[in-house]
Amino acid sequence: MSGDARAVWMQAPRQVVVRSEELPELPADQVCVRAQWSAISQGTELLVYRGQVAADMHLDLPTLQGSFAFPIKYGYALVGHVEAVGAQVSTVAVGDAVFVLHPHQDRCHVPVTLVKKIPATVPLPAAVLAANMETAINIVLDTNPRMGECVVVVGLGIVGMLVAWLLQRHPVQVLAVDPSESRRQLAHQLGVSRVCEPGAVTDFLASLTCERGADAVVEVSGNPQALAASTAWLAQEGRVIVASWYGTKPVVLDLGSHFHRRRLQLISSQVGQLPATLLPRWDTTRRMQLVWQMLALLPYQDVITHTFAFTEAATAYAELDAAHVPMMQVVLAYPPADEGARDV
Repeated sequence: MSGDARAVWMQAPRQVVVRSEELPELPADQVCVRAQWSAISQGTELLVYRGQVAADMHLDLPTLQGSFAFPIKYGYALVGHVEAVGAQVSTVAVGDAVFVLHPHQDRCHVPVTLVKKIPATVPLPAAVLAANMETAINIVLDTNPRMGECVVVVGLGIVGMLVAWLLQRHPVQVLAVDPSESRRQLAHQLGVSRVCEPGAVTDFLASLTCERGADAVVEVSGNPQALAASTAWLAQEGRVIVASWYGTKPVVLDLGSHFHRRRLQLISSQVGQLPATLLPRWDTTRRMQLVWQMLALLPYQDVITHTFAFTEAATAYAELDAAHVPMMQVVLAYPPADEGARDV
């Protein structure tokens, strides 16, 4: 099977175009997916868009193309329907709704190992959040919240918002922190009862914990200064879960005043690795099952705040980058097969 496709490419920092490309014959172990929606990541993807990723860093998905030195085809949250399957594929069928780890592209060939069937319980628009939900779940697993603990979530972008929403479902005290009033309001709307701006955290925690401090801080703001502030909010032997990826941005930490005397912990969280203590019982399949369970419960209509046509991708990135208006999850919508995609 062959045919034309269109894909979003970043030509240089803050320069986005939609290119046409030829799809080869469909390999035996791959599927062809026609896209319906794809989600733009406000974390990693905006760093790539801004050119804030080391140029020599390797690409970690086989569906990505180019390099961080530009040009690059980037993205990893695409939802659509299976249009054709290779001769060796038996786990999905034509017509299945699927989530794939693939850049923004209207038709694509994907190794079947990267294809996830979307359960009927999950609305298709909600499925574009699967990658972010998987990351958020991994962060919560790395945080390992114990009953009665106080956990601060710093940064209410899409991943931080999902982390706060997940933690609120635990028997813990959750404090969600963000300078944006609209994000704090959305957290409230999603059921997070305690929110504040960064300048109010110290006083809020003093009242909430009888001046003991937080048991854990999840830093997912992408702001190095927020990470530096987090250690001052922790109780004795508290832990900071560093979920942000800073790219090439430098991070300065004060390891003299609080770090050693309070025996604080810095814990890295990255979705590519489950916590080692869970590996005898957990794997990525189990984690993905939990993703679908949580997405079936998430009020996704509140989280997906802006939709752009796929052909307007450059505008979508520019609006996200400029932050003129509050945005949570930005989604690209693709035309139906008879409105701009080519016949098979």
